[in-house]
Amino acid sequence: MRNLFAFIAGGLFGAGLFVSGMTDTSKVQGWLDVFGAWDPTLAFVMGGAMIPMFIAWRLRERRSAPVLGGTFPPTPPQKLDRGLIGGSVMFGMGWGLAGLCPGPSVASLSYGGTGHWVFFAAMIAGMAITPNLRRLLDKAPATA
Repeated sequence: MRNLFAFIAGGLFGAGLFVSGMTDTSKVQGWLDVFGAWDPTLAFVMGGAMIPMFIAWRLRERRSAPVLGGTFPPTPPQKLDRGLIGGSVMFGMGWGLAGLCPGPSVASLSYGGTGHWVFFAAMIAGMAITPNLRRLLDKAPATA
């Protein structure tokens, strides 16, 4: 049953990415081009994601376990650290340069062409090297 709901949720997520324009790299780059030909329409996508998540977080506080079993993930730390800031910068640079982030990149693989596949391969490679890179950075002394 969990797999069925996961499949339905994934399909709904992918359809939402397509309908919202998140798989269109020029639309995403237009959103990021604040000082040029700015396209503010993705603000509605952001609001459309934040509002249901706010509701879901409030509902989660009232539950002891997920509806379909298992456990809730732990609440993330509420502090800014080197990993969060570095990851955010890397994510933003990739999103700005390519116009894609992980979810839309998977959804856009069906479009054909090599650009989406190159981005996807680079994303997978980045995910593969991140644990080792994280260990190296965690060993480095923090500067004040």
